[in-house]
Amino acid sequence: MRNRPAYSLKGVLQVYNFSVTMLSLYMLVELVSATLSAGYRLQCQGLHEAGEADLRVAKVLWWYYFSKVIEFLDTIFFVLRKKNSQITFLHVYHHASMFNIWWCVLNWIPCGQSFFGPTLNSFIHVCMYSYYGLSTIPSMQKYLWWKRYLTQAQLIQFILTITHTLSAIVVPCGFPVGCLLFQFSYMATLVILFVNFYVQTYRKRRPEESIKSSRPNGHSVSTNGTSFKKRK
Repeated sequence: MRNRPAYSLKGVLQVYNFSVTMLSLYMLVELVSATLSAGYRLQCQGLHEAGEADLRVAKVLWWYYFSKVIEFLDTIFFVLRKKNSQITFLHVYHHASMFNIWWCVLNWIPCGQSFFGPTLNSFIHVCMYSYYGLSTIPSMQKYLWWKRYLTQAQLIQFILTITHTLSAIVVPCGFPVGCLLFQFSYMATLVILFVNFYVQTYRKRRPEESIKSSRPNGHSVSTNGTSFKKRK
């Protein structure tokens, strides 16, 4: 794209974000339904304890894994639109690592304790992709005042996942401890990166920014497929 004009892709992005929103909503509803009907424990759920119900959870988690393949389109769209500033370390680290991590999850721990993170993340993605889709509609810009709260919601998601993971280490239920320790470590890196993004975006603004327009300029940090726009 170096010597080519940037593509708008407005219509494509609207369809894409609506589709990912619907997929995330399906995964959220199906995970909640499957785990409740199977009697999954919130504190710690071992592998293969729920019989056929575990298979239902595993099928949803396969779609969650596949959604990480779909979300590679985020980076492709950034390139086609020449939004190179959006391809940050946080974006690349999160997208690349999630795909590989969930390949491992689907191969070795596709049910049980693995349900919690995707359930929270599917809810977050419903909100995030809805926001990002609406941001492509000019008439909706004035209603999108809540972008900073999406980052806060993601941080809450990571903290809850860490708490859930540690609870299964303190009171074990047979779920592989090594996987729990890796989950804790990975979530900790996301907390650090997201806190840094939040501070840089919302806490370190110049004094004159308070009197400037709140209109976003298209510079954003993207993670999990959604862009959060910074102001200059």
